[in-house]
This record gives sequence, C-alpha cells and structure tokens, in this order.
Amino acid sequence: MQTFSIAIHGGAGTLVKGLMTQELEAQYKEALKIARDLGYDILKQGGSALDAVEVSVKSLEDSPLFNAGKGAVFTAEGTHEMDAAIMEGKHLEAGAVSLITGIKNPVTLARDVMEKSYHVFLAGEGAMQFAKGLDYKVENPDYFYDDVRYQQWQGIKDSDTFQLDHSVKKDGKFGTVGAVACDQHGTVAAATSTGGMTNKKWGRVGDSPMIGAGNYANNKTCAVSCTGSGEFFIRGVVAYDVSCLMEHKDMSVEDASNEVIHKRILEINGDGGLIAVDAQGNIAMPFNTEGMYRASKSSNGDEEISIYK
Repeated sequence: MQTFSIAIHGGAGTLVKGLMTQELEAQYKEALKIARDLGYDILKQGGSALDAVEVSVKSLEDSPLFNAGKGAVFTAEGTHEMDAAIMEGKHLEAGAVSLITGIKNPVTLARDVMEKSYHVFLAGEGAMQFAKGLDYKVENPDYFYDDVRYQQWQGIKDSDTFQLDHSVKKDGKFGTVGAVACDQHGTVAAATSTGGMTNKKWGRVGDSPMIGAGNYANNKTCAVSCTGSGEFFIRGVVAYDVSCLMEHKDMSVEDASNEVIHKRILEINGDGGLIAVDAQGNIAMPFNTEGMYRASKSSNGDEEISIYK
C-alpha cells in the first residue's frame, strides 16, 4: 500500500532552548500535534492531500501562537496583511492571495482562488473583492489583536526597522505556517500562510504566497512549504529548487532539501527551513537556524513533534 504522510511547520528561526518557558513550549507542541493529527486523519480516511494541508494550516491560522491568521503581526500602519498559497501536485493547480486583511483563514481563500477563479494569484483590494463575492466574513481587527505581537511592533514602530518574526532572540512567537502531505493515491500538496514581517511597509510580499518560492507541489517530485527570510527564498526560488534537483539530478527529497537549505540558500546569506514530502511519502524537514516548529506523521509509523535541533 502507498505510504501516506504529512508534515507541518510553524516557523523557523532563533529558537533558543531555555529562552522559552516550559509552559509555552508545551502549548506550541500541543498546537502542532492538533494541526498535524487533523490532517493525518483525513489522509488515513482516504482523503486528499489538498484537504489535509488546508485543514492543518487552518488549525495553525486559528492559533494565536503563530504568525498567520489570528496571530498575524502588525504592519507599519498597525494593520494585519496576510498572504497564503496552496498547490496540488497531480495537475499543478495552485491558488494564492496576498495583502489581504480581515480574513480568518487566508489558506481557504487561496484554495478558492484555485478552484473558483481562472487565476492563480490575487492581491490586495482585488483579492478582498473576490472574497466578498464569495460571502467571506471580514473579521473585526480585534480578532487579530495579540498583545505579544503588539509589543513587538511598539518596539520598532515609527522607525525604518522591520522585523522578521524569527530574527530576534526573544521568548516570543514565530512565523509562517505550512503543511505538506502525500495521500494514499500518491498525490502531494503544499499550503503556506503568513502574516509577514513586523512593521513592514509599502505592501511588502514575502515568499509564502509565491508559487515556486515558498510553496510548490508536483507529483513527479515533491511538495514543499518554506519558512524563513522571504527575500532570500524568493531569490533562490527555494521550493521549486528542491523539486528541480529531484527531477533533474535524481536526488532524494532528503538530499535535495538539505542541499538547498544547508548550502544553496546559505550562499546568498538566507536563513530558515522547509518541510517537504515526496510522492512515496518520504519526509524531509531541514533548517539552518537554531530551531523550527515542526511535526510529522506517516503511515509507516514514524512521527515527530520538535522545536530545536
């Protein structure tokens, strides 16, 4: 029988053991376990990889612990601008949204772009019009308010500084969330969602919603979701780079993922990590930072929930 599996992440970065309280660490691990198991249960029942990654990412978006959905960071204007992407590997169908506000689950809107429009990527006001046309509820800004995020913003507000969620040593919250899965039919899918960077200006967009940069899926190779310094992941076309090494150099998902994260992205000074799964259900979760919130589960019995190296 085809091995089916899922992996999720909740951001990579300066996660130093000892800086976080045991209570907070337990909260993170529980949130990761819930999100992972929701997706895995869909796969176990014969459901699609696409449904599995959407459900897992929605669970992480609904948690204030992560920089996506409910826990999204503050922009320079004191608002929340969110990005998300989703892709399936059988037909290379994909959907993405960027610079949206007030949408509880951006990953679901990205899937609606894929399935209910002729397009792949909608942004800003146009994406909001599309959401309203589908009767999405626009949440009050209070829904996204989180005191830790607010204090992060207050520290650099009214300056030209911006903060990648994972770049400062703090007992705080981490970044982008994502999921990758391989279902019982050997189809892979990936989904990624983020609130971007604290105090970001000018409509900055990172790698998360960009197909091929922060999110990619192809049954010939693998599904990938990235987290880290988005500008570098865009320049390195990281998610597609993993797939490309597998397709053209015949590398395993493990070797290709390690090559990209531990060598190629470092050569341009990028930091972060990724999760990947191939069409045989093999998982890779490399990162070149001190930690990455991550969890995985496979029908072969392997499972993991980890934060540090």
